[in-house]
Formats: sequence, structure tokens, C-alpha cells
Amino acid sequence: MKLTTNGIDIHYTIEGEGPVVTLSHALGCNLSMWDEQAKALSGCYRVLRYDTRGHGRTSVPSGPYSLDQMAEDLYGLLTGLGIDKTHFVGISMGGMIGQVFGLKHPQMFSSLVLCDTASHYSSDARTAWEERILTVVARGMEPMVEPTLQRWFTAPFRKQRQDVMDRLRTMLRTTPPKGYIGCCHAIPRINTAERLGEVRCPALVIVGEEDPGTPVAMARAIHAALPSAELVIIRSASHLCNLEQPEEFNRVLLTFLDSVTP
Repeated sequence: MKLTTNGIDIHYTIEGEGPVVTLSHALGCNLSMWDEQAKALSGCYRVLRYDTRGHGRTSVPSGPYSLDQMAEDLYGLLTGLGIDKTHFVGISMGGMIGQVFGLKHPQMFSSLVLCDTASHYSSDARTAWEERILTVVARGMEPMVEPTLQRWFTAPFRKQRQDVMDRLRTMLRTTPPKGYIGCCHAIPRINTAERLGEVRCPALVIVGEEDPGTPVAMARAIHAALPSAELVIIRSASHLCNLEQPEEFNRVLLTFLDSVTP
């Protein structure tokens, strides 16, 4: 299904009945990265998944994009669907969108779950993002594929689960370069660290123990800044811990959502 808002057509799916849970994916992915979580949640919740601008089957406008813009995409999607309250779960880039949205529209979040994400990047990290943009401009998505998988998953998992690796390779290769680049301009500009204390809804921070890109230290900083937040470290997992340890991730997520849902 698609909904037109904020100048783009957003592709989304809705499954299940109950309180709404919105899932927001990582850079270079699409809504299917949440398949395992949608199955686990849809028995008790109404699960909304969507493709971020420039990804999947959502429009790919010219960039650069901004996190404010992507937060407004989400606002348009929710209001267009008649949703005035949702739990929100975002991983990596999705977690950044959730932070910005939660500060702009705090009344719309029942709870906020931030997974393997950041609230601020150093100037050195921003330089690395600029180099990534130049690579994709010159050579397309292929040079991103294997280095990304190495950051996203631990070595044992990459070796044992070639099915997951092949699935993610396809996601990355089919991400429109223009959309990927547009989001790469937005991500390193995340700067919510000093304002996270304004977020008042229940919050959970999840991070893979071996995540090199948004490591445990970043998760601890977000956890410290969020009032009354919980922190869970997923063992034997890297950046996409929802895919590497889905059973543990789902257990943690459902336990939290059930605890904050009337």
C-alpha cells in the first residue's frame, strides 16, 4: 500500500490488531528487515512498517535529505492513516528518525525503542560519511555491500547464515543510489544528545554487544540522557541485532511493550 504525503509516495504495510507499533528500518534496507518482529508482534499489536524515503518502494526524490524531513514523512504517514498514538521502534537510521520525531511530536509516541543508533557523531565520523557518499556517486552500491555486512553482523553469523547474508546483499544492491546518498547526508548530522532529556514517554535502548558502528558506549550515552529508560545489551550480536538474535530481540521488545501498554 502507498500513501502520498510530504511530496512523496510512502510504501507501507499494516498487520495485526491492537495498539499501533511503528517499525523504522536501517540505511540500505527496507521494511522487510522487520519480518521476524512483525510476526512476533502482530498477534497483539497493529504493526506498521514503511520504507523510508529513497528506499524500497517509496519515492526516491533528489537529495540531500534531512532527519527533520524524514520525521515529517513519518508524521504525514501516521496522520494520513488516522494514527494519533504509536509505540515506535527504530534501528540505526530508524532510531535517529525516532529521536527527531519524538522531539518534534512528543504527544504521538506511547513509547520509544532505540536500537543500535546514535544521538551525535564526531567530525571524524562525518568525514567517513562524506567518503561513503563519494564512493556511491562514483561506483554505485556494489562497493558498499560486503563492508556493510561485515559491520552489521558478527563473523560467526556471517559464516553460518548465508541465507540472511544473501537477503541483505539483495537489499543493499537494490537500494537506489540516489536514496542512499540522500540519507547519508542526513545521518551524520544527528544532534539530539543535549535534548533527549525532553523525551518523557517510556523508552528502551537496545544494542548489540559487538556493534562497531554504534557501539555500546553510544547506547549508554543515549540511555543516560533519556529519563527512566531501560538499556538491554544483546549478546553475540552486532549492528542488526534484530536479525542476528531475533528470538532474544523479540523477547526483550515484547516484554517492554507489554509492560508499558495498558
